This record gives sequence, C-alpha cells and structure tokens, in this order.
Amino acid sequence: MTATFVGMPRFPVAAKAALADTQLRRNLAHATATIRDKRARVVAEVDNWEELRLAGAAIKDAALFSLDTQLVLLEERLTAAGATVRWARDAAEACAIVAEVAQAHDIDEVVKVKSMVTLEIGLNEALEAEGIAAWETDLAELIVQLGDDLPSHILVPAIHRNRAEIREIFQRRMTGAEGITDEPAALAGAARTHLREKFLNARMAVSGANFAVAETGTLVVVESEGNGRMCLTLPEVLVSVVGIEKVVPTWEDLDVFLRLLPRSATGERMNPYTSTWTGVTPRDGPQEVVVVLLDNGRTRALADQVGRQALRCIRCSACLNSCPVYERVGGHAYGSVYPGPIGAILNPLLKGVGTDPQVDSLPYASSLCGACFEVCPVRIDIPSVLVDLRAQVVDAHRARRWGGIPSTQTVAMKGAAVTFGSGRRLGLAERFARLGTGVASRFGASGWTSARDLPRAPRESFRAWWRRTDGGRS
Repeated sequence: MTATFVGMPRFPVAAKAALADTQLRRNLAHATATIRDKRARVVAEVDNWEELRLAGAAIKDAALFSLDTQLVLLEERLTAAGATVRWARDAAEACAIVAEVAQAHDIDEVVKVKSMVTLEIGLNEALEAEGIAAWETDLAELIVQLGDDLPSHILVPAIHRNRAEIREIFQRRMTGAEGITDEPAALAGAARTHLREKFLNARMAVSGANFAVAETGTLVVVESEGNGRMCLTLPEVLVSVVGIEKVVPTWEDLDVFLRLLPRSATGERMNPYTSTWTGVTPRDGPQEVVVVLLDNGRTRALADQVGRQALRCIRCSACLNSCPVYERVGGHAYGSVYPGPIGAILNPLLKGVGTDPQVDSLPYASSLCGACFEVCPVRIDIPSVLVDLRAQVVDAHRARRWGGIPSTQTVAMKGAAVTFGSGRRLGLAERFARLGTGVASRFGASGWTSARDLPRAPRESFRAWWRRTDGGRS
C-alpha cells in the first residue's frame, strides 16, 4: 500500500506483505470483528454512554492542562506511602533506572505485567544487554516473546496468530509442551505451567499502569488473566514505569474510566482483575516500590495544540478494531508498538516528524473514514489530528529540502492550481488527459499504480459533450 499523495512517504513495505498474507488477513478479520461486535453489544446497554465519553475527555484534558501540579502531587503521595519516585526524560534513562534497581539486588530475572510503555522504551532488550532476563507473563505477550515476534495489537498482541501457529511456537520453545494439541485449554494449561515457576521464583517484577491517581498516589492496572495480580503481589521488588499522561486527579475521576475501558477494550462490563497499590504495605506485597515517571516525547505531544488530545488515550484498542486499514495490513506494518489509528498519530507526536520516513508515513495510513473517532471512549478526533500531521510532514520536508528546490508534490499541486484556475487551461488539459493516464498506467506513477488501477480518462470530456449536445438538449 502506498501513500495517498504523490511525493509523500510510502506506507511501509510490510503493509504489502500483509495484504499478500491471506492467513494473516483471515486471523485479523475474525479477531477484530469478534471484539468489535462484543463492544457494540455492551456499549448499547449504557444509556448515558455519550455522556461518559464526554466526561472521560474532560477529565483527561483537565489533568493534562494541570499536569505540572498533578505530577508533583502524585510524587508527594507516592513518597509519603513509602515508594521511591524517579523521573526519566527518555527511554534510555528509564531502562537504566530499571536495570540499576535489579543490579542493586543482584537480580538476573524479572517477571513483567503486560505494559505498552515498557515495549515503547525497549526495556526487554535493554535488560538483556545487562544480563537480566525479562519474562512476559501475559499469555499473548508470551506468545509474541517465544515466537521472536513483534506485537501487532495493543490489547491482543498475538492477534495475528491462530491456534495452530501458537501450538507450533509452544512445542518449539516451551519445555514439556511437545505433545500438546491446539485446543485453547491445552495451550493455556501449558502456558500456566511454564509461568508458575517464573512467578514463584521471581524476586522482582516490572509493571506499567493504566492510571495513576494523584490525590492518593495509587497506581492501577486492569487485566483479564490474573498474571498481573501475581506480579504485583509475589516479588520482593516492584518497579512501575508510568507515562506522565496516565495521571488522573481523583478516585471519582477513575470511576469514569473503569466504566469506559473494559467495554471499549474487551467488550466486558468490567475487568476480571483490577489491581491498585499505594506505595509499600508492611508485611504484604513488595517491600520496595520504585515508580519511574516517563516523558519520552509526551511533553512534545502536549505542546501540539491539535495533537495533544492523543494523550487522552487509555489504550483500549477500539480504534484498531474499527479501522479498515488496520484490519487489512495488521500492526506490524506500522513499525511501532502503537499500531492502528492511535499509533498513526501518537508515534509522530512523540517522536516528531521530518527525520524518519517510517514515522512520516503513518499519518497517511488512513482513509479518514472517521470510524476511529466514533468508537473512541475519550473522543480523540483522530482524523483531524491525522490531517494536521500530514501538513506538518509536508512542511518539514519542504523546510529540509536542499537549496530550496521544491518537492514533486509541490510542483504537482502548483501545476494543478494553475490549470484549475482557468477554464481555457483546464479544457486544454482535458484533451491530453486520456494520453496522460494511459502512460501513467503503463509505466507507474510514483508507486501509485503498483497497488491500484488508474482509470483511463473518458474518450470525450464533459466540456466536449456539452458543446456537442448543447448541454444535453440535442
């Protein structure tokens, strides 16, 4: 799949590979349709769903606009509860802090709660470089890890895998799984046996947080399997890496999101496991708690007047499950742990545009149909942000172009403006349109026709038809 406009960055080659992989497309279509239908049913049960969406957006915006005071309050409450708060400007600093804590306790193996932010900063790879093994305990993340794969969905990282593929991965990488079938119960049982040893032996766990309540210094993780609860209670040491946008002011505010998130994410009325912890509890749970508050581009996104609304995101994945582009190409095509519509805006906002062709291509990975906005529980207007980011990409490339030479797209758009600015010039262009589209179809137009059919211009233009028929009267 190529970008929509000539001269703009192309959506990655991985997208073409996904379009050609029929098994992948069947897996994605089945999984996203199932989750989408479940969500629609449980959302329809809520009479004031739109009011909840508005409330969620308002709470997030209020927290973001007072982020400086909310974060200071969160640090004060965490510290008072016995936790240690560390601040990380970027991925390298955050990874170094986690490794430092592990090394201080002579720990060479940690268990992990499913966490998008630790994937964002490449924590597993950073710990491995320090001789520390990090084990994913979420079933889908474990499948991805054992398969030497990359996640393709925020909520269901192994959504691109079917049961037969998972069985093959387990048989190849998991001790004692040689003879298992591809029945879900058998696969889950093999994973449970594998993970039980990890849970019981682990002295340190790493988590993220879905929310951080500033008024009490409480972190919150919601999950469906119970693995998070095991990681948060059994080990001696707990390190939580938390994006600074996760803060909400009060427990009353948290209530709104605990109603929005499960319905939007898994199509459930509430999450099976909602774990909360506030610092250190004597003689119960981890006795050392370190909270790493991470920026890593979030203040950059906050400074973007249009794009800052992306920081409202509660990682529910509803936009992925509704997106026709994501359903056909999968998450790997986005080149990030944040795929789909939210990834198409979040990655450029966090990293900036104009330096990475992969990042610059993402705002074009959309049909702008608006389905993502309709299902977003916190009303992120993704289409509007996409359009604004496309303008930023164009401006960045224009500013960096050597010697002031205009880009191909700039030349094409200026030529179109001149042509459409005069009826006589437009009529002259129409005479050559059929010849021009024929040449473009045969030899390709900046990659456009490698993935699409370019219609031939009609034999007779509208203007010619009008003259010949006297406007249809003869």
